[in-house]
Amino acid sequence: MKFSFKNDYSEGCHPNILQALSQYNLVQQAGYGEDEYSLKAKALIKEKINNPDSEVFLVSGGTQANLIVISAILKPYQCVISAAPGHILNNETGAIEATGHKVLSIETADGKLKPSDIIPILEGHRNVPHQVMPKLVYISNSTELGTIYQAKELEELSAFCKENKLYLFMDGARLGHGLTAEISDLTLEKVAALTDVFYLGGTKNGALIGEAIVINNPVLQEDFAFNIKQKGALLAKGRLLGIQFLELMKDNLYFELAQHANQQAMKIKKALQQKGAAFLSDTYTNQIFPILNNQLIEILSENFEFYVWKKVDENFSAIRLITSWSTDDEAVNRFIEIIEQN
Repeated sequence: MKFSFKNDYSEGCHPNILQALSQYNLVQQAGYGEDEYSLKAKALIKEKINNPDSEVFLVSGGTQANLIVISAILKPYQCVISAAPGHILNNETGAIEATGHKVLSIETADGKLKPSDIIPILEGHRNVPHQVMPKLVYISNSTELGTIYQAKELEELSAFCKENKLYLFMDGARLGHGLTAEISDLTLEKVAALTDVFYLGGTKNGALIGEAIVINNPVLQEDFAFNIKQKGALLAKGRLLGIQFLELMKDNLYFELAQHANQQAMKIKKALQQKGAAFLSDTYTNQIFPILNNQLIEILSENFEFYVWKKVDENFSAIRLITSWSTDDEAVNRFIEIIEQN
């Protein structure tokens, strides 16, 4: 049986979550997120970000979170700015555009946005009222290329957005991995202080399903729950999400799982570096993009599943490898062994 490095959600969930779901299965609770587990999970998240005034909303998935947040924030004539690799541009079937909001893309080498990238967009949309109005900046941490924002980068971007009356929204599908990367100086508390909205991704970090949307800007909190209900995201059995996030937030399990995934990816990265491999981007998270010769890729594909990401030339291609909270040493060591033998 092949081991999959295609994504970080091929497995079910962490055993602690499965045990908790079973343990509380027959305990009756209020519906629609008013159960004691959801309320405790939300309170714990507020405690960890050190902002009791933030509001937390639990939904089932990342595309759903992006769709609801962006469509709720923007007025009909406003649009969102994203780096070209952004998930809302490439992996959500035009979900944002389907709500009537244009996505303006910016080409960047590392999948991140900085103020100088956004300035031309703003300057190119001054023909009022004949063009859409840029209003929201969408970023990911870690990005779709596995890169991360450092504290100074996010501080500068946040200040720029405030100065230009733009909302800043961080896609946190892999936020745990971004914050626990060995080179990261960013904290969860600082993310909350510098963004209008972000979310903690559970689906890609040990949960069965679930993302925790955190709205820090009080202006955007009002009536947000109506958008969740209208978009079909308000679960009657909200306990399913609450129990999971309560387990993930307890004892820092969420960050331990992400750190483990990062460490497993770094073992593979270092082994590839020792063999002289180049990479599409220099990453320290659970996503790596090594450039390998096609013959080695074919050999690896006999034992492992992964995406061939980009053709570099006739003989070399970049592949994407993603490790998860459950990636064990056996799989990693086998992958390294094949590399070393070839």
